Amino acid sequence: MARPPRSGAVAPAVGVPPARTGARAWGRALLALAAAVLPVVAALPATAAPRVAPAADGSGLVMVLDSSGSMAGSDGAGSTRIAAARRAVGTLVDGLPEGYPTGLRVYGADKPKGCDDTRLAQPVAPLDRDGLKKAVAGVRPKGDTPIGLSLTKAAQDLPKPAAGGVGKRTIVLISDGEDTCHTPSPCQIASQLATSGGDLHIDVVGFQVAGSARAQLECIAKSGNGQYYDAPDARSLTRQLQRAGQLSASGYRFQGKQVRGTDDRTGAPVIAPGQYLDSIGPNEKRYYAVDLDAASAADFSATVVPPSGAAIDYLDTLRTQIVRDKDGSCESSTALFGQREGATPLTSGVSRIPTQSGTGTCDKAGRYWLVVERHADTGSDAARWPMELMFHVEHPLAKGTTPAQSSPEYGAGGKNAELPTTAPKDVTGGTGFNDARPLGPGVWRDQILPAQTLWYKVPVSWGQQLRYNVEFANEPRSEASSHTSFGSTQVYTPFRAPVGSGTGVFNPQVPYNGRPASLSMGTVPVSWTNRYETHPNVIPVHAKGDFYIAVTLGARAAQVAQDPRIGVVLRVAVLGRAKAGPEAGAAAIKGQTPDGDSGPTTDSATGSGGWSGLRVAGVSVGVVGVLMLAGLGTAYARARRKPVPGDAR
Repeated sequence: MARPPRSGAVAPAVGVPPARTGARAWGRALLALAAAVLPVVAALPATAAPRVAPAADGSGLVMVLDSSGSMAGSDGAGSTRIAAARRAVGTLVDGLPEGYPTGLRVYGADKPKGCDDTRLAQPVAPLDRDGLKKAVAGVRPKGDTPIGLSLTKAAQDLPKPAAGGVGKRTIVLISDGEDTCHTPSPCQIASQLATSGGDLHIDVVGFQVAGSARAQLECIAKSGNGQYYDAPDARSLTRQLQRAGQLSASGYRFQGKQVRGTDDRTGAPVIAPGQYLDSIGPNEKRYYAVDLDAASAADFSATVVPPSGAAIDYLDTLRTQIVRDKDGSCESSTALFGQREGATPLTSGVSRIPTQSGTGTCDKAGRYWLVVERHADTGSDAARWPMELMFHVEHPLAKGTTPAQSSPEYGAGGKNAELPTTAPKDVTGGTGFNDARPLGPGVWRDQILPAQTLWYKVPVSWGQQLRYNVEFANEPRSEASSHTSFGSTQVYTPFRAPVGSGTGVFNPQVPYNGRPASLSMGTVPVSWTNRYETHPNVIPVHAKGDFYIAVTLGARAAQVAQDPRIGVVLRVAVLGRAKAGPEAGAAAIKGQTPDGDSGPTTDSATGSGGWSGLRVAGVSVGVVGVLMLAGLGTAYARARRKPVPGDAR
């Protein structure tokens, strides 16, 4: 029987599963995501900033430091505010990666009075730690607070991405008060700068501010697609400035050929298998044309990378779709943020899989269109977001090959699977799919910033399944903090389809308030025939390769923990014997690790000294209670389709 088209998948970034509909699709049901603080994890020591890949062309950071007269006042700890700022800037630059383009602009430092008093104290250039410390040491607070003008100038200080390039440009404003010049309006300037280029965002650190001053600084951050960090004392100023700077330097590393999608099928660019870069605005569609044969599967994914912490709503979504003609949708899948703490990378993936009979409406050879649609609610970030696309074609098995049976059950990889308990090894997570850190089975420890996503990849072969736990550390809490954030995780197939959650087996998110918290996640075993199953967490697990793990910490954790970074441990297992191929009766590969064994690891997967350095923002769950999402079901009917000998596709 021909497998009908599936559509309407819904998957939050954290991994609430896609919901697909079709002739034998599972019914819609309420998905209750109950979360609770789980077993205790030992507190993890703080260390230096992580090693990261070189910055993309056009990336850079410029600090805008308030040097107005009020910064000569007391910091409440026996020193001055400007002295506390100097120390904080020094700590920030010591933690940035080598060569990261960084500069310093000051205002109110040269005149007792004047709304044009802003200057570039250190140009944005490959990191010069000594030069930046010397520049800030020479600052003497004197004058007014022209924030709006300084932001305008700071945007001009930053490098421009090359044509077609995707960089990350950050302004970090450090201020102890509101703008005293009023013209231009700093909130309006922040909004104009953020909407003029999707790669620019403005983070703000408010030092000992309250009332209207804090309200204005929060407005600047929100309007500038950035985050606001509150620093009530000198120690927290250092901590929050570290977070803002290091998060900027660890931005997603893009890869691909530039392409420009169209807003309908007319004139859509024809793309070949590969990786591409584009951008997408709120409530916009982008079309790309592809030519497919009648037998091969086609995998398509889109990843958007908003500025960290940019305004989003629970139901802001990214939808991918494959269409055949005016009326025919072959497949669709929707990923949603499911939280309001701030944007993180979001991926949606979809596949066109020919039916076993070859008589489906989307089995024909010819022209198809890959479609990406971004939905944004009122009040969400209005900027265009950079977008990375992957298009891959899977050729059918050789004629006469009978593939192994499908594997739609978690089995040994369920929630109670035995995971490694060896001593942890240091690792530094990557910024995205392209530089995800290779891991083998074992125990790994890392550190994560609030609003950050760390990425790892684990090779999984035919007949094997990935199973892992993520443990967030016990951390000293900020004084009087009553905030609760979240930790979340997602696992992706080699073709970047999100899987592994929402089945009733795993919870993809847990509340985090500085106390230990833990998550479990995994996949079903890899089987070529899984593509003919009906559940969205089974269908994509049909090819061996690198499976990606993403771990995210919510932005609100910046108000929770005292340490700039928060410890995280991953316990990784690859269960089952690796098979030599997808065919029935394939031999086990000699030398592969047995079930549950941590096995050997490679040098490439270990960090070099100390800890350093997750995206997948999920359904935000409160301290008590459960968020219920209507229309996301866990009950489903697995209409298992057996392959027809000699007709495997």
